[in-house]
Amino acid sequence: MRVLGIDVGGSGIKGAPVDTRSGRLLAPRLRVETPDPATPAAVTRAVVRITRHFAWTGPIGCGVPAAVRDGVFLTAANVDPRWIGTDARALFARATRRRVAIINDADAAGYAEMTFGAGRGRTGLVILVTLGTGIGTALFINGHLVPNTELGHLELDGAEAEARASAKVRKHARLSWKKWAHRVDDYLQALQRYFWPDLIVVGGGVSRKADKFFPRLSVAETVEVVPARLQNDAGIVGAALAYEHTVRRGRQRLALGATARLRPR
Repeated sequence: MRVLGIDVGGSGIKGAPVDTRSGRLLAPRLRVETPDPATPAAVTRAVVRITRHFAWTGPIGCGVPAAVRDGVFLTAANVDPRWIGTDARALFARATRRRVAIINDADAAGYAEMTFGAGRGRTGLVILVTLGTGIGTALFINGHLVPNTELGHLELDGAEAEARASAKVRKHARLSWKKWAHRVDDYLQALQRYFWPDLIVVGGGVSRKADKFFPRLSVAETVEVVPARLQNDAGIVGAALAYEHTVRRGRQRLALGATARLRPR
C-alpha cells in the first residue's frame, strides 16, 4: 500500500510517499518551513503544497504535534493555540480532497520504529523519545500503543522537560554536547524511575549524531537505550502506517484514543 506520509513539526513539515509494506520512501522527501505563526490555515496550506508537489492522488497519513482524538487537536504545545479544538482530519481532507488519517507525531514515529526499526520484535514496555523542537514520547506495551502520552511535559529541574532537554534548547542555548547530554540523561532517568521500561529508543533528527551524546548517558547502565533506526524519517513512515491502521483496516479509533496491535512485518 502506498500512502503519503506527512510529519508536521515545530520547525519543519516533511512529507514523502511511503510503501507501508517495506517502510521505504518512494521519493526524496520534501521539507518546508513550519509557518510562523503555525495557524490551522497556514499549516493546511503547507500540507496542500506537499500533496501537490508529489501530484498525490491517494490517501494521506499525517502526524501532528498534539494529543488528538477523532482527528481533533486537544493540545498545541509547539503550534498556534488556535489548533485546540480544530478537526485536523476534516480540515486537511477538505483542502487536499484526499482521505486523511491524523495521529500524534511521536506515536507515528513509534509505529515506524516498532514496525521497521529499533523496536521491531520487542516485547515488554518500550518508550520512544523524540528530541526535536520539543520532546515527544510514544509508549508501547507488548506491541500495543498507549496513545497521546505527553511525557515531554514532565517536570525536570523545576521546568518542563522539553524546555530543558529538547534538541531546540541545545541549539538556542548553545550547549555543548556534554552539557546537553547530562540534561537528556536526567530526563531519561526520570522515565526510568516512573515506568521501568525494557527499552528506550531515542529518535528525532539528533539521533543521527548519537555518537555525540550516547556515551554520556548513564541511564544505559539500568535500561537498554538505543538510537532510532529510521532517524528523522520515522515520523513520515509512521504517519503513513497510521493511515493503514485507522482507515484501510477500519480501526478509526486507533489514533484517536484506543489501543491496537501492530501487525508483524
